[in-house]
Amino acid sequence: MTVLNGTVLSAVPQSMPPMDREFYVESFLQRWDGNTRVSYRSDMDIFLLWCDRTGFDVFEVRRPHLEMYMRYLAEERHNCSSTIRHRMGTLKLFYEIALDDDLVTKNPARLLKLPKDRRDTTTKVHLDRNELQAVCRQAYDSSPVDYALVVIMGYNGLRVSEVCGLDVQDVLGYSRGHRVMTFTQKGGAQAIVPQPAVVMRAIDAVIDGRTDGPLLLRRDGSRMVRHSAAKVCTRVAKQAGITMRVSPHTFRHSMIVNAIDAGVPLREVQIAARHADISTTIGIYDRGRRNLDTHAAHTLAAYLGAVA
Repeated sequence: MTVLNGTVLSAVPQSMPPMDREFYVESFLQRWDGNTRVSYRSDMDIFLLWCDRTGFDVFEVRRPHLEMYMRYLAEERHNCSSTIRHRMGTLKLFYEIALDDDLVTKNPARLLKLPKDRRDTTTKVHLDRNELQAVCRQAYDSSPVDYALVVIMGYNGLRVSEVCGLDVQDVLGYSRGHRVMTFTQKGGAQAIVPQPAVVMRAIDAVIDGRTDGPLLLRRDGSRMVRHSAAKVCTRVAKQAGITMRVSPHTFRHSMIVNAIDAGVPLREVQIAARHADISTTIGIYDRGRRNLDTHAAHTLAAYLGAVA
């Protein structure tokens, strides 16, 4: 406690009124856009409802309270480990910013013991070379839009929101002798990726002389959206005889895994996938790959030789 000119000043920040709490959370969310904001908003809404239900002030929460919250997520909401880790990651970021704004004295999420992420590393989540070719052939026979959608995701690894957001003028630029696609990627930064010949031909077919407007159009002439893109992916995969569940993100998985199988160095795959951390490239997208042809044991055996 500090006394200045007869006035008592508290060393501990005072809690914000309820309306200010909502305003601060909204200002926190405004730092992001697109799906990231939607995801963070969901995490914060669930946490705020829990605080209201339990009577805890958001800015007076301590680590033991958050441990109780994790138990609530697991036992009452039946969230899996990865979902809990994601939700607590959002809170850790929220409280880090609140700490910088002097709304809390410490980050209560900093030293949390999070549940282990027991991700299934054996389940196949990508299309191998033959499967991807079969789906691309089916999409080619279906329509120019369907074909362009799957090859842009399957060969360039764009996310479905990035593909649907492309305009014609975004795919006609050149850089260092390559025709490129320019778009806003996850996180808001601009990305520039080259167009392989197969992608360029697919894009030219879907543009069909247009100079502006959305690149991918639905049958009614409106822009392709995530939901309609997902329907296309499911349909062409089923028609190609693929039995595993296929979503738009399956094609991004496929681009990354097939690039690794093709012998592209992991660092180059990371750059192509636009991953900030190479552990994401290896740990998440390389699941179920099980390519025994390129196992390191073969190269090591050739290097060491045999005794008989």
